[in-house]
Amino acid sequence: MEANSSSACFQCIRSLCHLAQETTGSGAEWVKVVGVYTLMPTSVILGLGGSPLWSAKCTYLTIAGNSQGAKDGKKGSDVINQYFGIFFFIFQSSAVWGNLMSSLIFGQDTNIIHIPEEQLQTCGTADCGLSVNSSSNSTTTRPEQKLVWTLVGCYIGVGVLAMLIVAVFLDNIDRNTTSEFRGNREPFWHTFLATFRLLKDRRLVILIPLTMYSGFEQSFLSGEYTKNYVTCALGIHYVGFVMMCFGATNSLCSFFFGRLARYTGRAALFFLAALTNFACIIALLYWRPHPDQLPVFFVFPALWGMADAIWQTQTNALYGVLFPRDKEAAFANYRMWESLGFVIAFAYSTFLCLEYKLYILLAVLVLTVITYPIVEYREHKNPTLPVIDGTYDKSEKAYEKGQEEDEKNVICQTQM
Repeated sequence: MEANSSSACFQCIRSLCHLAQETTGSGAEWVKVVGVYTLMPTSVILGLGGSPLWSAKCTYLTIAGNSQGAKDGKKGSDVINQYFGIFFFIFQSSAVWGNLMSSLIFGQDTNIIHIPEEQLQTCGTADCGLSVNSSSNSTTTRPEQKLVWTLVGCYIGVGVLAMLIVAVFLDNIDRNTTSEFRGNREPFWHTFLATFRLLKDRRLVILIPLTMYSGFEQSFLSGEYTKNYVTCALGIHYVGFVMMCFGATNSLCSFFFGRLARYTGRAALFFLAALTNFACIIALLYWRPHPDQLPVFFVFPALWGMADAIWQTQTNALYGVLFPRDKEAAFANYRMWESLGFVIAFAYSTFLCLEYKLYILLAVLVLTVITYPIVEYREHKNPTLPVIDGTYDKSEKAYEKGQEEDEKNVICQTQM
């Protein structure tokens, strides 16, 4: 799937999948009875819609980064890092706006109950952590139904707006690349199997722990931290504010680290992220959350957001640099292994104590720190030559005509 010819289509399809998920997950009483027949199918639809979009997005940014680098006489990897930084700056800011929206809406709920001291004794790793799932937990009282529907309506409106913006304004990269792709389009199964054939590349296999850790660490913050620390000690109405802190830090750091990587290199940033996550995990093992320590509840997501900004921007950029000839298959592998990390983490979420979940997260982090340098060492010894796509992969003469000729090839959706 070439992102430069199908990103708008995939974005629209994914937005429709999001609308189906949001409408079904609105939480009406009948959904509680038949939830397994509604939430699970729409979750599958959301996954099917999101998978091609993420692969297309990464491919799109990689091609655009290499193209811009060739025009400006810069290293393609540096421009790709900047592009992913800008993308995740915008993408992660959605956590701010989304949680701000939910916090303002649910903040109108008057059904806020005081948390007893006995329950505070079970927060964090002080207790197994599974008791937080109990239906008797007063901090997870359901908001008023009208507030739920108000929030769902807002989400649906944003989803529709996203479809319209992408369908109208997203440009294809250039006319030549689009025509070439449409003329040489390979069968679906060939592209599908290419994802698994790429596993013959040892570099990709070595990157699996790093990629899966991205899923583990994201699922921990969104699932375990919000449930066993924030909801347990402060109440569910604080979750939105805490995740806003994560989103804001993540967004700003994505933009910052995307540019900083040009001067420090990937390795230094990866180890900074690993050190940050390591310190947070150790602290969470011993921290006993209490409402009197309110600022601390925001420190952890802020640090986690900083680290996640590195994991997201640099891992995506790394895949684009290492596999320039197999971008679609490479990014499909990235999403597959990251999603597997999500699946595994959420699968054992209701069966293991929080302490064991932290140990598992720590073990995967250590494995990542051990395996990732191997890839960097191999890349340092045998650098991967970038493949210049589209208008600039024919020959040097293709872009000696100058930027004016390239700009003529740009397809604007508004002119189609």
